Amino acid sequence: MGDARAINASGSLRMQSYRLMFYANSGSESAEEKIAEFENTLDSQALRASLTWYTPKELKQKYLAVIDKWQVMRYYIESENSRLYAAALKDFVDTIDLFVLETEQHAAFKLKLLAISQITGLAIMLLIAFVTVRIAKRKVVKPLQQLMQAADTISQGNFNVDMPKTEYIELSALSSALDTTVKKLASVYQGLESQVQEKTIALTRANNELKLLYDNVVMLHSSKLDISTLTDAINQLQSHNPDINLRLVIVEDEQVQYILDAQGEWPRDVKSTQKFALKFEQNNLGYLEVISKQPFSTALYSNFAIMLARSMVIHNAGEQRQQLALMEERGVIARELHDSLGQLLSFLKIQVNLLSKELDKTSKSPRAAEQLQEINEGVNTAYVQLRELLSTFRLTIKDPNLGHAIEAMIEQLRGQTDAEITLDYKLPVQLLGAHQHIHILQLTREATLNAVKHAKAKHIHISCQKISDEKVIIDISDDGVGIEKLKERDQHFGLGIMHERASRLSGVVEFNQNEEGGATVSLTFPPQQEPV
Repeated sequence: MGDARAINASGSLRMQSYRLMFYANSGSESAEEKIAEFENTLDSQALRASLTWYTPKELKQKYLAVIDKWQVMRYYIESENSRLYAAALKDFVDTIDLFVLETEQHAAFKLKLLAISQITGLAIMLLIAFVTVRIAKRKVVKPLQQLMQAADTISQGNFNVDMPKTEYIELSALSSALDTTVKKLASVYQGLESQVQEKTIALTRANNELKLLYDNVVMLHSSKLDISTLTDAINQLQSHNPDINLRLVIVEDEQVQYILDAQGEWPRDVKSTQKFALKFEQNNLGYLEVISKQPFSTALYSNFAIMLARSMVIHNAGEQRQQLALMEERGVIARELHDSLGQLLSFLKIQVNLLSKELDKTSKSPRAAEQLQEINEGVNTAYVQLRELLSTFRLTIKDPNLGHAIEAMIEQLRGQTDAEITLDYKLPVQLLGAHQHIHILQLTREATLNAVKHAKAKHIHISCQKISDEKVIIDISDDGVGIEKLKERDQHFGLGIMHERASRLSGVVEFNQNEEGGATVSLTFPPQQEPV
C-alpha cells in the first residue's frame, strides 16, 4: 500500500508540473495555491519514505534531485518567468520520471523479496510439520493406540491388561492413572449395584417431594390464600410424613397472630422443636414448627417454608394492588364530588346570603325568613356531610395489614380531638380481603368520628376480634351522650351509610346503650366474603 501511494504521488507530480506552467505568468493567488499543493505532494509521507535508512541510494538521490530542481522551478513561477519555466520543464519532468521509475523498480524488488521469503518460510514449515508428524506418530500416536486397545479390553470386563510404556511424562502419567483405575475398578464395580439402588430410592423420594411442592404451589396460587388454604397445605405436608408433628405459626410485627395445627394433636410436653422460617427477601411472616423423633428431610421443610412465604408475599402484594386501585377510584370520585357538588353548595350558600340581604332591604315576612333559615341550615348540613364523605373517600391503605391502616386512621384522629382512642386488634392475617378492608376502615372511622364530634366522648375503644370461623366482630365503644341522643340526630350521623357499608360486607351493624353510659357500635360480618 505504501509503494502504491508513492508511485501515485510521484506520478501526480508530473501532472502538477505541466499545470503549473499556466500559472507561471499570472501572479495570482491561484498560483500560490498550486505551488502549496505541489509541495504538499512532494513532501507527503509516501514520498518522504524514500529517505529512510533501508531505501536504496539511487532512489534517495533521485528524490533529492527532484527537490533541488523544484526549488529552481518554484523561483521561475514566483518571478513570473514563464519562458524559463517552459525551457526547464522537460528536464524537470524527466527527473520526475526517473524518480518514478526508480520507485517502481524498488517496489518490484520488495515484491520479489517478499515472494522468496514466503516460499522459503513455507518450505521450512512443511519440513517442520513432516518431522513433527513422524515423531508424534512414533512416540504419541502408537502409545495412544495401545491405550485405546487397553480401554476397549477394560470395557469388555477384562481388567487384566498391560499399559504401554513411553518417555513422555504426560502419557506415562495417563498410563499409570489408567492402571490404578483398573485395579480399583474391580473393587468399586461390586458396590455399584447397591449404590444405584440407594440413589434410585433417593431420587424417588426427591421426586415425591418435588411433586408435593408443585401441588401445593398450584393450590396456593389457584385459590384464595386464606386460613383454610394454608391448613390444607400443611395437612398435605403432614400426610407426606405421618411420623412428625407439624404446625404453622403466623407472626406479624414480631407477635404471634395465628397458629395452625396440622392433622393430629400438637404435643404439649415437648420442649425441643425445629423451626423453619417463613422468610422471603425482607419479609419474615412466621415459621413452620416440626417435632420428629426420626430423621427427616430438612430441605423439604425449608423449601416448603420458603414457598409458603413467597405465596403469602405475592398474595399480600395482590391485596395491596387491589386496595390501591380501590383507593384510586375513590379518590377520583372524591375529586369529582369536590369539583361539582362542593362548588355548587358553596354557590348556593352565597346565593342564600345574598337573597337574605335583599329581602332585608324590602319587606321580608316571618314565613320567608323561616324558610330561608331552613334552606341555609340544609345547605350547611349538606356541605358538612359532603366534607365528611370526601374525608372518608380519601382514606389510604398503604399495606395489606388492616391493623396498621386502622392505627394510622386513629393517629390522624388523635390530632383532631382530646379524646383518648385505644385499639385492640386481634384479627389473624390472611383473614380479610382487600374489599373488606376498605369498608371496615371507613365504617370504623365514621363511628369514631360520631363518638368524637356528636357523642362528646372522652374515651373511645376499638376492638377487632374473631369470635368463630364464620364471624368477625368490630366494636367501637365510647362514654358519650348515649344511643338515644344519637338516634335523635340520625341525619347528622350518617347511620344509613353505615348500614349500607355493613350490607356490602354481608354483615350487620348494631347500636347499643352501654350500662355505664355511652354507646357501642358493633359490626358483625363473615370473613373473606365477596362484596354483595
